[in-house]
Amino acid sequence: MPKTREQAPNTGATNGTDDFSFARLMTISLGARLMVDASFQIFSPFLPVIAQGLNTSVVSLGRLVSLRSLMGLLSPVFGSIADRSGYRRVLRFALWVGALGLLLIGISVNLWIAAVGMVLSGIGMSGFTPTLQAYISGRLPYAQRARGIGILEYSWAITGIVSLLLIGWLIAATSWRAPFMLLAAGMAIMGFVFGMLPSARREGKEGPPSAETESAPLTERAAGFFRLQGNARSAYADMLVGSLGFFAGMQIMITYGAWLASEYGLGPAQLGAVAVVLGLFDLAASVSVSLFTDRLGKRRSVTIGVAGSLIGYLFLPFFNSTLILAVLGIALARGSFEFGVVSNFSLLSEQVPAQRGKVMTLGAAIGLSGATIASLTGPALYVSHGVPGLAAVSAAATVVALVILLLVVREGSGEEAEQG
Repeated sequence: MPKTREQAPNTGATNGTDDFSFARLMTISLGARLMVDASFQIFSPFLPVIAQGLNTSVVSLGRLVSLRSLMGLLSPVFGSIADRSGYRRVLRFALWVGALGLLLIGISVNLWIAAVGMVLSGIGMSGFTPTLQAYISGRLPYAQRARGIGILEYSWAITGIVSLLLIGWLIAATSWRAPFMLLAAGMAIMGFVFGMLPSARREGKEGPPSAETESAPLTERAAGFFRLQGNARSAYADMLVGSLGFFAGMQIMITYGAWLASEYGLGPAQLGAVAVVLGLFDLAASVSVSLFTDRLGKRRSVTIGVAGSLIGYLFLPFFNSTLILAVLGIALARGSFEFGVVSNFSLLSEQVPAQRGKVMTLGAAIGLSGATIASLTGPALYVSHGVPGLAAVSAAATVVALVILLLVVREGSGEEAEQG
């Protein structure tokens, strides 16, 4: 039987149509990711500004951000649906839900409305990003996957270099509400644009639940949902590595705006400029992934990133003596963190290829659980123990991640992964 586009393996562009399709895929994906990443990162440099606009404290707003991150626990549901019914439906739905959430945050007059907006935007982000990574992974062979995902992750860095700078200027010129309204409109439009994307193959896609499964006790069905085919030990260990890395990195990212504002007197425009510096380091990390991770090996690259971020966290208290050194210390830790995280997307994508959507969204859920805890602990640790307390807890979590990575995580699931 002839293979459909959804089934056909993608070994790279072979003709003009494939060339155009992949170029269109990356252009649309990067455009949507810029908006999603901006909505995610906006709270890092502008946490105190948004908190003041909502008439609340940095710690209280940090709790709302953790509520948003908590919605990532729902992402495996999106992944399971995507494995069965297609990635594009999930991607469009996630964009529309996220847009509604941002709109509610932008018009909120109290914390209750903002909380509902945080929940919806968290659901949208948790469904979109890992599903998009699974979709891209389904169109690229493992030996070239880090290059494709690395290019996709340029959006995270570009957000820091351009988007947050523009947001800082926009807030200074208008109000903190304006960026949320613009991002909501853009994501809503992109939800329609994603209908133009070509479909992607899904290896060994999951079928609908059987009648026997449907009649099983709830606890058994729940356990079955988290059951992975084959390489489960390594896959879950890799997810835990990602979660610990997110916890360590997010503690710094969610707090650095308040840190630099309180200790060095930076305002919104200056914090936007700092975001540019951090974005340049993010971009360097993502470019390095797209150029070197396929050659070095995904697991080795993740190890380099985790070890580099550990060194960065250990040096943060010593760098917190002048503004330039403080920003440099944050940038070095964040650049290493970004290199490890982006490399890990490719490593995780081949742990259980037949359940790629579920694995990527489970990884996102477990990773966002780390970010959720960090949103609670980061501001509180900074208020009570300053930068030394932040750095010590992040470094400890990173040490645990490094040990798990070296002892448990494998490079892929079979021969194809080994070639990567």
